[in-house]
Amino acid sequence: MGKQKTYKNFLKVTVILLSTLFGIGYLPILGGTFASLAGVFTFILFFKSNLSFFLFTLITIFISFPLSSWGERIFEKKDAKEIVIDDFSGMLISLLFLPKKGPFIFLAFLLFRLFDFLKIYPANKLEKLKGGLGIVGDDLCAGIYTNIFLHVFKFILKISS
Repeated sequence: MGKQKTYKNFLKVTVILLSTLFGIGYLPILGGTFASLAGVFTFILFFKSNLSFFLFTLITIFISFPLSSWGERIFEKKDAKEIVIDDFSGMLISLLFLPKKGPFIFLAFLLFRLFDFLKIYPANKLEKLKGGLGIVGDDLCAGIYTNIFLHVFKFILKISS
């Protein structure tokens, strides 16, 4: 019985750590914005190749759904403000296969935050879904919109990676 309780406590602490992005979600204001900035810094500091960043992004998205669902149960609130792994994941999508150049990174951050705020269809519908689908879905949509916009921008200006 003691081992089971220890395991449940370990699981709960792990879910809280990851869903809040190591405590960023506990910031009194702008938790999602700071989680997005963490995504930007992760992109800049830790990844040299598009493939490794792509794989990291896929893994992060994959774990975001269950972590957000579990986090919602732990915090006992729909889309609790403490859960910010969704903002982190959406920001990562925004940066996929883009040049590591200041203007692109800055625009990706601004556009992602704008699209996340505006909840343009189908993000507004996704947000209403239950659990991790609703929590993460709208941010992934904002990330996809941002990424498409910036790739079109890059193509029009004929900018190379």
